[in-house]
Parts: sequence; C-alpha cells; structure tokens
Amino acid sequence: MAFKGLKKLLDRISSLFKKKGELKIGLYGPVNSGKTTLANKICKDWLGEDMGKASIVPHETREIQTKENVKIERDGKSLTFNLVDTPGIATRIDFEDFVKFGMGKKKAKSRAKEATKGVIESIKWLDNMDMVLVVVDSTRDPLTQVNLTILGNLDARGVPFLIVANKADLKQSQLKRVEEAFQNYRTVGISARTGHRLENLYDAVLETV
Repeated sequence: MAFKGLKKLLDRISSLFKKKGELKIGLYGPVNSGKTTLANKICKDWLGEDMGKASIVPHETREIQTKENVKIERDGKSLTFNLVDTPGIATRIDFEDFVKFGMGKKKAKSRAKEATKGVIESIKWLDNMDMVLVVVDSTRDPLTQVNLTILGNLDARGVPFLIVANKADLKQSQLKRVEEAFQNYRTVGISARTGHRLENLYDAVLETV
C-alpha cells in the first residue's frame, strides 16, 4: 500500500514537471490588434526568426501557429515556453470585408469560412494555455464586445493573463484609456512593430508566470 502511495506521488510530481516543460503562452485579441507582429518580434528577439505572416488584411492568421522552446532571459531570470499565436477573435465575419481588400467573391467567401473556423479553434485552445497575452489596439476603444468576451473567458477559466496595449508608438494611442478600462488587470503598453517598451512586457511575463 505504501508503495502504491509513493508511486502515485511520483507520478503526480512527474506530471507537474512535464506540464512545466510544456508551458504554453497564447496571444489572443481582436483582428488586426498586432498579435502576429508581436509573435514575430518575440521570436526574432529570442530565436532569431519570425513566426508567421502579418498583414493589414483581416484574418491573415486563420490557424493556430506555435513556436516551441522560446526562452526569455532577463536579470538572471529565465522562462522557456511554447508561444502560440491564435487567429483574431471576432463576433461577426463577413466575406464582404475581404472583398474590400480586392479579393474575388469566391476567394472572400472561402477566407471568411476559414476565419470562422479559426475563431472557434482559438476559443478551444484557451483550455490549453498556462498564460495569455491579450493584445489590444491602444488607438481604439478598448471596451469592445470582443475584448470583454476574451477577458470573461480567461477569468472563468482562471488563466493568468496580461493586457498588452499595442501600437503605443502611434500618435492616436491612448494607453491611459486602456488602463482605466481594465483597472483590475495589469496592462503593459508596447509597440510590437518598433519593439518600444518590449522589455517591460518580458519582465511582466516573468513576474506573472
């Protein structure tokens, strides 16, 4: 009996170490908030390579993308994790949104279908995340249905997260508005495009995890 109890304890410890070794940090947020741009910057900083293609066309990322063994090192602290870039969350996807960018009707409908599937997959993957970076566009109103839905899902699941107020390099950026909208959560203002204040994000990730 004692042997069985010890075996269970060792199995539990083993599973905990396995989970730690497979730590997943997900990038979530509305369409065109800069998730893939941020993913590319993080991967470039710590792996020397990009993750995926960023575009002004909505829903360029339509499938889950993962980079394994990303290692952040700051002030003697380090963290190794799998970075997960997810398709942008949207409450409504219309093929006409793609037509506006010059796509033919047939291709636009196919893109809309793929984008819808991507949103569903993104929500499903929340259960696999150990931490989430909620990327919002700091030049826009943060109190949108999409942002509130994402935060509500994270709260309900008990997943630790940071709000990343992106595009802080733009004149239209209103970081204070984002901070005031989400007073109960930690917000880090950055520019994924220029790398502005990205070191603050890395420190915040290390502290949160």
